[in-house]
Amino acid sequence: MATRRGLFAELQYQAAQAEKRQRQQRAAAHRALLAAEKEAAQKARAAERAAAAAAKASTKEQARLLKEAGLLYVAARLSEVGSLNADLASTFEEIDGILATALLVDSYVDLEALKVTTVVHPPFEPGALAVPTPPVAAPVYPAEPVYQEPQVPGVLFGAKKKHAQAIAQAQTTHEQALRRWREQVSAIRTAHVSALEQRQRAEDARLAKLAAARAVHVEACRRRDADADERNRGLTRLINDLAFDVEAAIREYVGIVLSNSAYPDAFPVTHDYEFDLSSRELRLAAAVPEPSAVPSVKEYKYAPRKDEISSTKLPATVQKDRYASAVFQTAVRTLHDVFGADRQGKIHSIALTVGVDRISPATGLPETIPLAIVAADRATFRKFRLDQDEIVPQKTLEYLGAALSPSPFTLKPADASRGIRQRGQ
Repeated sequence: MATRRGLFAELQYQAAQAEKRQRQQRAAAHRALLAAEKEAAQKARAAERAAAAAAKASTKEQARLLKEAGLLYVAARLSEVGSLNADLASTFEEIDGILATALLVDSYVDLEALKVTTVVHPPFEPGALAVPTPPVAAPVYPAEPVYQEPQVPGVLFGAKKKHAQAIAQAQTTHEQALRRWREQVSAIRTAHVSALEQRQRAEDARLAKLAAARAVHVEACRRRDADADERNRGLTRLINDLAFDVEAAIREYVGIVLSNSAYPDAFPVTHDYEFDLSSRELRLAAAVPEPSAVPSVKEYKYAPRKDEISSTKLPATVQKDRYASAVFQTAVRTLHDVFGADRQGKIHSIALTVGVDRISPATGLPETIPLAIVAADRATFRKFRLDQDEIVPQKTLEYLGAALSPSPFTLKPADASRGIRQRGQ
């Protein structure tokens, strides 16, 4: 029996895991914030004391500060131990509350609610591509040289000739100035035209990249819309198939329900399942971790003299009881999740095996060690009041006629040789 999670079951599994991680991150962030605030305050006080010591520069004051610095370090280490113990307590609380946590929520999955009603597209953010290439500044040309006629030298002898020579020299100088001016104007105009062409090439390249980036964004939006449409069509098919008792649809819905059930990180659970429409029975196998996966530390302690953080182990009886309880809680929770989610009563009975998948130390081959084997019919199980404080999962399973391991912690298999009966049948 090996059933792979379908698309919607995988989506629900990822969503459930993400929600669980968010809860854990919020709790961890709160603890980290408190620790950081404490450390910051300690550092501030140490800095003030160090400044005071530097001002006084007394040997006695320095010795006192050294002692206080040591105390601050010890306080920081104790804070670290506190965080470790808080995480440990949180882990144990999650494991011990495997069933109670499930009872707080409705395991029913509204498939219509899984449909995408609005596709949220991120805005198109081209960044620097949205900024046009800076324009080329208008050219600044030098002023054109102006010819100035030399003044007439007067009535002196030879003045006329000298004036003619001055005019010729002025004209030559003016022509030279005009030639240089024309060269400068031509060079400035050529540089300006080149800059305009370069700017246009840069602008054309920017516009091409902008168009390409916009096309990528449009295609990504199109794919999101297409994915949403395909998801909605798939859910519509699943809803219709469920209404007409299509066997594959019932299996898919069971996968969604089980994937939506998030277990503690320290006690992950996976499921394999088959559904027989003719008998309306769900055959379900839940794989739990080996006992070594569950923390065996009772608490962490700090030894200042050795500057070491050590741990003390939980008593063996506590470890055994916690693991057995987690196994039995998983069995009852699995029945609760499936029957509770099956509001239309598609599943009449469940044949459940909770066990450990491992490599056999004897053969080296994969093996499954059954720790709880139970069969339950819907009508009987739905009468139970599992939210009562007096409920003991092991007793619930025994009431259902389950075969239970006498020692789950040592992986002693449940004895199913006598057969498993359903209560009330």
